Amino acid sequence: MSALDRKKIQRPDFGRPHVVILGAGASLAAFPGGDKNGRRLPLMNNIVEVLGLGPLLDAAGVRAHHGDFEKLYSNLVTGGDHPDVVAEIERAVFDYFAGLELPDEPTLYDHLVLSLREKDTIATFNWDPFLVEAMDRNDNSMPLPQNLFMHGNVAIGHCMEHTPAALGRRDRNCHRCGRPLKQSRLLFPAHKDYSDPFIDNNWKLLRRAMGRAYVVTVFGYSAPATDAEAVDSLIRAWGGPTRRKLEEFEIIDIKGEDELYRVWKQFIHSHHYCTSTSFYKSIIGSSPRRSCEAMWRQLMEARFIESNPIPQNASWAELMAWCQLLLEDEEQT
Repeated sequence: MSALDRKKIQRPDFGRPHVVILGAGASLAAFPGGDKNGRRLPLMNNIVEVLGLGPLLDAAGVRAHHGDFEKLYSNLVTGGDHPDVVAEIERAVFDYFAGLELPDEPTLYDHLVLSLREKDTIATFNWDPFLVEAMDRNDNSMPLPQNLFMHGNVAIGHCMEHTPAALGRRDRNCHRCGRPLKQSRLLFPAHKDYSDPFIDNNWKLLRRAMGRAYVVTVFGYSAPATDAEAVDSLIRAWGGPTRRKLEEFEIIDIKGEDELYRVWKQFIHSHHYCTSTSFYKSIIGSSPRRSCEAMWRQLMEARFIESNPIPQNASWAELMAWCQLLLEDEEQT
C-alpha cells in the first residue's frame, strides 16, 4: 500500500463495538454456487428440497412441506404425532450442514472476520460452519471479533460446567476439564425456548454487545415471523429509535430499501440507517477494521472519508500483507 493509500485509514481510536448479525442470506451471498464441493446452501424456503426430505415427509403423510421449514418443523413438534420423523429431520439437518466446507481460497467469510476487531461481535443465526472455519484459519494473523451462535452451530461444542462456558470445535474435549464438548441444539419450534443454557448465554452476550454498539449491521437476516422472540430481544437490547439518535443501523440485503426499512424501522432513528446489496459496498467492506471510526468521522464530524476497501480478489499472501498495515496502526495506539 502506498503512503497516499495509508492516509485513507482512520486512526483506530473508537472503543465502542460494531455488531454484525448474520442470517442465511450471508452464506448464500458468499457461496451462490455452493461450498467447496458444490453443495448448495439451503434457505428456510427450500431446505426440504435441498436436503431431500420430501420422501420422508410424504411417507409420514405430511403433504404440505413446501415453504417455511421452521413452521413445518414447529408443527411436527407441537403436533407430537411423528417423533421419529422429527428425530430424522434433526439428524439430516445436522449432517448436511456439518458436511459443508469453506473453499481453500479467501472467501467473503474470511474478509468479514478480518475486517472487524476484538471489540466487535459477529452474531450468527446460521447453522453452517463457515464463520467458525474462517475464524480458525485466520486466528494467528491478527486479533479477531467475538463470535456468538444464536441458534446453535454444527461446528461448535460447549461445556457449561464453567463460567464463562468453555467453547471449542465440536469434536474436541473441554480445555478446562477434559470432558467431550456437547453438540449445540439447532432446531427450535416457532415459539423458541432459549432456556437451553448455551443459547441463553449467547443471547446474554449479544444483548450486552448491542447495548454498547455504535454500528449494527444486519447481513442476510430477514427477521422471519418464526423468530419473533429473537427480534423482540434484539429490539430490547438495541433500545429502539428514541435511545439511538447518534448510532447507525445498516442492512446488507438484495431486497429493496422500502421493504428493508419496513422490516427494520423499529431499530432506526430518522436518517441514521443505510442499505447495501453487497458486503463489499457496506460500511465494513469499505472501511475494514475502521468501520466505527469512518462512520463517526462522516456523521458526527462531517468529514469526507475515502474508502479503503478490502482487496476482494487477493491471494492469501496479498490479503495478509494488506491487513498487516492496518494491524501495525492498531498496535501503535
